[in-house]
Amino acid sequence: MPPSFLAMHKFSRAAPGHLLARGALLLGVLGCSSPPPGADSPIRIRWAQDPEALDPLRISTPQAVEAANLLHCGLLQLNYARRTFDPALAEAFPLRQLVGDSLTRLTYRLRAAARWDTGQPVLARDVVFTLKLMACPGLPNEGTRTEYAFIQAVAPDAQDPRRFTITCAGQAPEYAQVSGNFPILSEASLDPTGRLRRFSLAQLRRWPASQAPDTALVALARRYQRLGQSFSGCGPYRLAAWNKDRHVTFRRKTDWWADRLPAPVPVVLQARPRALRFAIIPNETTALLALRRGEIDLYPQVTAAQSEQLLNSAQARRTVSLHTASSYNVVTVGFNTRRPTLSDALTRQALSRLFDADGLLRATQRGAGVRTVGLISPGDKARYNDSLNLIPFDPASASALLQQAGWRRTAGEWQRPAGDRAGFQRLRLTLRYRGDESLFALVALQFRASAAALDIPVELLPGEAATLNQLLQAGDFDVYIRTLKGNPFVFNFAPILGSQYVGVSNLTGFGTPASDQFLAAVAAATTPTRQRQLLRRFQVLLQAQAPLVPLFILPTRIAANRHVSGVVATDLKPGYVVSALHWSLPKD
Repeated sequence: MPPSFLAMHKFSRAAPGHLLARGALLLGVLGCSSPPPGADSPIRIRWAQDPEALDPLRISTPQAVEAANLLHCGLLQLNYARRTFDPALAEAFPLRQLVGDSLTRLTYRLRAAARWDTGQPVLARDVVFTLKLMACPGLPNEGTRTEYAFIQAVAPDAQDPRRFTITCAGQAPEYAQVSGNFPILSEASLDPTGRLRRFSLAQLRRWPASQAPDTALVALARRYQRLGQSFSGCGPYRLAAWNKDRHVTFRRKTDWWADRLPAPVPVVLQARPRALRFAIIPNETTALLALRRGEIDLYPQVTAAQSEQLLNSAQARRTVSLHTASSYNVVTVGFNTRRPTLSDALTRQALSRLFDADGLLRATQRGAGVRTVGLISPGDKARYNDSLNLIPFDPASASALLQQAGWRRTAGEWQRPAGDRAGFQRLRLTLRYRGDESLFALVALQFRASAAALDIPVELLPGEAATLNQLLQAGDFDVYIRTLKGNPFVFNFAPILGSQYVGVSNLTGFGTPASDQFLAAVAAATTPTRQRQLLRRFQVLLQAQAPLVPLFILPTRIAANRHVSGVVATDLKPGYVVSALHWSLPKD
């Protein structure tokens, strides 16, 4: 797989800390009872949920991200071995030019070998079309529209059909990476009559939400929606089958353009598996049983308890290998700041002290993982703010903070005046989380018990992954538990805390003009020193305002059929390098 669209999807973080020594523990070298698979057999990987959609404009789940990486290519893609972005469709890194003190120009040139499945070359006009499509009204592009709003203009070269220049607002060094981190789509397939060519990117970005789209844009949106999942990208795989909520199968193209590149083929354009089948198994226990029965070959993110079961099983030691690494996966609690009861920081600070993060980490991770004061790894000594204290589990302090926030404990409940309205607010909470995630269930039960001891009722609302995100985006919750999956490349936290992302990726509803301006400054920092200063201040802001509370950073654990070679646990999501997987077949 060419790794990596949305390696920085939703939020980004700093370089990794020493959370867990990277390595692999082989659970056995003896023979296995089942025969080895054939070279063309699909490698079967567990997914916890259905991708929901394979629309490259609407990548809303980790599974959809993985699928996009298989079907499409970006200008730049993630090299897991070097932990850097490398050129993919682009023949080299972009030429960076600063314009005045507020703009960046990035000039790319596409590889001459890059081809669509039709045999037509991938050209600058396809990149221009893709960026316009990401801003086009009437399409499900809310996330990408805001995420790439820093790209103000794109212009093809008049003399070279493979060259183009992107103009970005600001001068953040990360723009040289982020500007190439999205799937490029075919203009000929989606807009054969060139409807979008008469609109500039700036026109589409400025289109008022209250104004109906132009008839040409309406026609384009209808064609896009009609094609649905059927259009092919220029990535190494085709969608072979999708049985919703059961499995998704991809087969490698026999005539993929990157196979014709001269050796050595760049790592980001290598794709070893001939076929991949993702089995959708929400329940962790069922997934482990499927691995032990030989019904799946790779189980990402096994729990600590399941790892111990595998280590203690004689059969598993003969058939399964276990691989570990650190990660950027932060177990996080979020508060709905749009609720009147949770609109003030003191109340959120109080409730954050009812989570026993240390006890939960010990109970669920068996000594692995690490606490953190924010969304930066403690191992990143330059950017991590070690002057801050970890949020303690302290119900007495929580009670005192509630009183400072104006709450009074009366007749077995907490009340305070409702501000400019008559009556009282009552502190009663709903807590949403994925019901098939045992870690979240344990966190929820611990919080409910601690809150009950202070006469704060908490209603637990476990849900299915497919509907949970919709409920959170709609603001139908008081508190949620989720895992935020970050990366070490870009420091843009606006997607999860900026007011312009409320209802899309900012689930807490937090955001003020002042905080938005500060987050923009963090993302646009032009020197490492300035960036470090702002990131340390960001962690202070996050802890003081407490719209979300990081509990701890998880390790990565992967269990695999020992016939699968190339299993490399990585701290970057999804935790393994799918492009390196292949069958270890017996020699004749």
